[in-house]
Amino acid sequence: MQGSSKLHVAIEAPPWFEIPPHGYGGIEWLCYWLVDGLIARGHHVTLIGAGRSHTDARFFQSYERPPSERLGESLPEVLHAARCARALDGIAVDVIHTHMLAGPLLAPARAAPTVATAHGPMAGELGEYYRLAAPHIDMVAISWSQRGEAEDLPWVGTVYNGIPVAEYPYREQKEDYVLFLGRMCAEKGVHLAIDAARKAGVTIVVAAKCTEPAEQEYFAAEVAPRLGPGVEWIGPVAGNEKKDLLSRARCLLNPIQWREPFGIVMVEALACGTPVVATRNGSVPEVVAHGVTGWIVDQPAALPEAVHRSRQILPADCRRRAEATFDTARMVDGYEWIYRMVAAERLPRQRALAPVVPPSTLEPVGSAGSGFPERRDGAFRGGLIGS
Repeated sequence: MQGSSKLHVAIEAPPWFEIPPHGYGGIEWLCYWLVDGLIARGHHVTLIGAGRSHTDARFFQSYERPPSERLGESLPEVLHAARCARALDGIAVDVIHTHMLAGPLLAPARAAPTVATAHGPMAGELGEYYRLAAPHIDMVAISWSQRGEAEDLPWVGTVYNGIPVAEYPYREQKEDYVLFLGRMCAEKGVHLAIDAARKAGVTIVVAAKCTEPAEQEYFAAEVAPRLGPGVEWIGPVAGNEKKDLLSRARCLLNPIQWREPFGIVMVEALACGTPVVATRNGSVPEVVAHGVTGWIVDQPAALPEAVHRSRQILPADCRRRAEATFDTARMVDGYEWIYRMVAAERLPRQRALAPVVPPSTLEPVGSAGSGFPERRDGAFRGGLIGS
């Protein structure tokens, strides 16, 4: 990254889990890896979150214990947002980066620019919410699929979520089972994964979060009746257990049934050298290189054949794709560049930061784009997207 000036970045994490979380908590893990990467580059980071922080950032605690059991309720996040505002009151920062839904509501009263990463689908009410907040925020998409749902929003870049690839075990020799890993819900297609594995004649291991009432209802209606020989239900997994399951699986089966903005579980599989078999939805075509790191199908009926063809995928190609495109270093590159651009536009000229220059090691790749965050004059388009 060119430019040596250091930034002071405030990162607002959601309140639902600690940073990093002990198990489930995708956004919280991303916040942790981003904070860690920024500090490693010499930037000063202030983090606002719930519970305890296991980072080297200056930390403000909104809740002594994260209100995980109230996930989905509005009041805990509103209270968290109010405490974020109080924590940052009087602190001079260059950029505030919010990952929580209520974050944009705080932006109009702040002197520092607010960068908001959108973690949900942009169609419908969520897109309208960001449109109302648009005059006061700079938005980052996590995939082109997500961004395409609301092209009129004030996007300043598209940055793929990243993981520390080196921390994931790479394994070339796979065992004869396929894996479903995610949440227990119809949108994730758990029942479709079980049906596909049965038709393909392979064992499926189902590892899924199943704690909320809607998840338990779906499990009872669609998954429990499908349990039996060839279907191993093990519940939620995390940490080394999750990584071990991913590394040994013949493939990750991901029959997603909605326009998921970004499926980080697919990236975790690739990091382990495990191909992904998925339905064409949301960000899947951006994450999985069809025929190289997995197979993408248009209909669930084609999943069993794709499971068989997953044997043709080379684990080394999966790992290389994860390293080149989805490592945390790439994610930090993207956000660091955006922070500099946004901060330089808001600061007085005499205090301008180092010139905004895209990292020379990252090259745009056609319309699928790696590109760089766009400048206001349109000189750059897109974000730090992988090849």
